[in-house]
Amino acid sequence: MNERTPTAPDRDQEGDRAALLIIDMVNCFDFAGAEAVRPRALEAAKAIARFRKQMEQRGWPVIYVNDNFGEWHSERSKLVERALEHDNPVTAFLRPDDDDFFIIKPQFSGFYSTNLPVLLPKLGVTKLVLTGIATDICVLFTAADAHMRDYKLWVPANAVAAETDERGRWALEIMANSMGAETAKTDDLSLDDWIAHIDRDR
Repeated sequence: MNERTPTAPDRDQEGDRAALLIIDMVNCFDFAGAEAVRPRALEAAKAIARFRKQMEQRGWPVIYVNDNFGEWHSERSKLVERALEHDNPVTAFLRPDDDDFFIIKPQFSGFYSTNLPVLLPKLGVTKLVLTGIATDICVLFTAADAHMRDYKLWVPANAVAAETDERGRWALEIMANSMGAETAKTDDLSLDDWIAHIDRDR
């Protein structure tokens, strides 16, 4: 595996770009409740893999935001390698490309004690598409921190997964009603249309 690390500009960039955040999908699924979330995560992975092509067409960043799962000496290649050892179609669908950024987080939010708050301005990002697992935990906490930093949010309902459909629904409702997040499925809304909708509302 190529270990070249993508580099961000030295200074914050002017711009109005979106970034795709893929949360905790490099995963061994060896946690409590994993058997329930795994099939939902696989469906979400397929949707994310399709959607990321729209990001790539614009040249906009894809950022993996991944838990260290208590392995404090771990890093990108080890996390990916360990996940793929478990005959894991979720991670196989979403194996990071060389040009993707990879943020390792110690807690639920992708912003907590990570360099994500520094990276996003350097990439000229003002909008975030949040995907991954779990809708009601790490996606929700990351969305809350993003909202407090004034990022526009899209959390596609078909690109996130929770242990139960009910928990996923109430988390999406919170993000929509309290954080102004778009939650339409990627099958129902394109990246271009979402951007156009944001621009019209300014």
